[in-house]
Amino acid sequence: MVRWIAVLAAGTALAGCATHSADIAPPSAEAAPAVPAAESPPAPKPTYGTFGFDAAGMDTSVAPGDNFYAFANGTWTKNTPIPADKSNYGAFTVLDDLSRQRTKDLIEEQSKDPNSRIGAAYASFLDEAAIEAKGLAPFEPWLNEIRGMKSKAQLDELYAKADHLGIGGPFASYIGQDANAPDVYTLVMLQSGLGMPDRDYYLSKDAKQLETKAKYLQHLTNVLTLAGETNAAARAQAILDYETKIAQVHWTKADSRDRTKTYNKMTLRDLAKRAPGFDFAAYMRGINVNLDSVVVAQPSAVAGEAALLAKAPLGVLKDQLLVRSIDSYSAYLPKKFDQESFSFYGQTLNGTPEQEVRWKRAVDFTTGVLGDDVSKLYVAKYFPPETKAKADEMVKNIIAAMDRRIDKLEWMTPETKVKAHAKLAAFTPKIGYPTQWRDMSGVQIDRSDLIGNAMRSAQFEHNYETGKLGGPIRRWEWGMTPMTINAYANPTMVEIVFPAAILQPPFFDPNADDAVNYGGIGAVIGHELSHHFDDQGAKYDSKGQLIDWWTPGDTKAFTARLDKLVEQYNQYEPLPGLHVNGRLTLGENTADLAGLTVAHDAYIASLNGKAPPVLDGMSADQRFYLGWAQVWRRNYREPNLRQRLLTDPHSPSEQRGNIVRNMDPWNQAFDVKPGQKLYLAPEDRVRIW
Repeated sequence: MVRWIAVLAAGTALAGCATHSADIAPPSAEAAPAVPAAESPPAPKPTYGTFGFDAAGMDTSVAPGDNFYAFANGTWTKNTPIPADKSNYGAFTVLDDLSRQRTKDLIEEQSKDPNSRIGAAYASFLDEAAIEAKGLAPFEPWLNEIRGMKSKAQLDELYAKADHLGIGGPFASYIGQDANAPDVYTLVMLQSGLGMPDRDYYLSKDAKQLETKAKYLQHLTNVLTLAGETNAAARAQAILDYETKIAQVHWTKADSRDRTKTYNKMTLRDLAKRAPGFDFAAYMRGINVNLDSVVVAQPSAVAGEAALLAKAPLGVLKDQLLVRSIDSYSAYLPKKFDQESFSFYGQTLNGTPEQEVRWKRAVDFTTGVLGDDVSKLYVAKYFPPETKAKADEMVKNIIAAMDRRIDKLEWMTPETKVKAHAKLAAFTPKIGYPTQWRDMSGVQIDRSDLIGNAMRSAQFEHNYETGKLGGPIRRWEWGMTPMTINAYANPTMVEIVFPAAILQPPFFDPNADDAVNYGGIGAVIGHELSHHFDDQGAKYDSKGQLIDWWTPGDTKAFTARLDKLVEQYNQYEPLPGLHVNGRLTLGENTADLAGLTVAHDAYIASLNGKAPPVLDGMSADQRFYLGWAQVWRRNYREPNLRQRLLTDPHSPSEQRGNIVRNMDPWNQAFDVKPGQKLYLAPEDRVRIW
């Protein structure tokens, strides 16, 4: 490997790409006059830097071996403020802004047609004067249903109606594949009932958390007051006390991500016995679910919540649902409701000073209610076939690299390797956009009825989801729009999915150096692929079934490696006194480690034995890892980072960037020495896939 070049480490700025012309000998006197050669068009330049990496954002005063993330991104971090309407800012948010601007242009073009449903949905959100003039009236019929509840016998019906409207109740649920029978849809029920992000917000004695809880109490009071309710402060305190009891029976985030613990299939009769206090059968009928059995993710929490429902005063339950309803629909209500919701969920929980301008939220709303209709327009204009073709090729290369790595694993037995190869062969990569679009014509849109549009859309989505029951698995379906800056892995579908909008710089640039692209989108592809082999994804076989396909020896060896990664991440302290939860973030950390390792193998294989060039004094391996660090550039507001550390299964960006410390090629490329902060002795480096 080429070591780090001294001139770059000294902080020399990297110049722009120079243009080189071939030397042309002048014609001799005897020669005929030369015909001027046609000039070739200049080669297209990458979006960032000379080869796809923004070297101006580096801080070369930091040694790579001390903090690689800061070395690659330190100057960008210091010089990049977080916009007032954002809780964090980085590569993902830059592309999200671009995606929404492009989507806005497409929507506004559609709006020129007075018959456009897309234009009508957009206009309904933008018409603030009409929203203010109507006040709470369009929502009052639903709120009055809540106020009019006379007995707990009506609870199951009311919570079912709330579910139709997309309003959270005591239990969350979704229609998904049965993990033990992935060719069948079922209903999965989960713990819910909290107005703050997690149980720790209620139970922690940390000063910051206590401050947040006090602000939540004020928020509850304010919402009840705005809704015209009397004695708001005392009623708000009763809601908080009730939710604190719910928090006490909730599972932790780390336990809730365990796919084995959370697969608990039971009949409705068994559920009623285990969780008395709530009429689950009536609730299921109310949400149009006709099943004999369901999967309960956190049985003890659901049982605990049912018991609390039985004991709670009716007034408290009504008030909680009233507040939850207003918060859920606040974006469609007059400004005082919208601002109150933002003041807590935006400002307090995430530290965001200002709400996004109205058009951005209007784009989100329009995309939400007419997703596939808008998506078709976006794909047609912004996702060229050549981008898809190159991404498809990279996916194939990375899958092939993962296949080779399985053969080289010293800790996995031959019989398990056969099954691992079979699982890899069963993968369905989805790139850019779905092969089939949903029919959105059933969503009734009225440009003068924003609340109605939102409610009808929620009802349409509810019916769409429950309509899956008893039918074939919709393998063409996507869980994100093509405009989304993200990607995902679905273990029961045995698929990896990459929306069109993430296949852009800095993740992927067709004009950039291959090393940077493999370190960027290649590692992201590897990340999603390896999710199917992380601590939870590895529990699913080649058919997407939750089944133990490992030998005991394999499981023991795998777990030992995972435990080392947990311990490594537990040591990181992004905020004073608040560490990364290595167990909660294990799946994402494993996917980062494996994805980057596999992508590096794929890059080396793509060279076909040729020596890669040195560009601007950087070796290919250096460019590869810098490509990885660049995509994780992100600045956080403190409350947002705090919330992420408590609830997010992803580690913060700095720790994600520094996963490279476990990789031999990185240590060699940057000449990392003992004594440097990121140095790990070879025997201490975590190697899984």
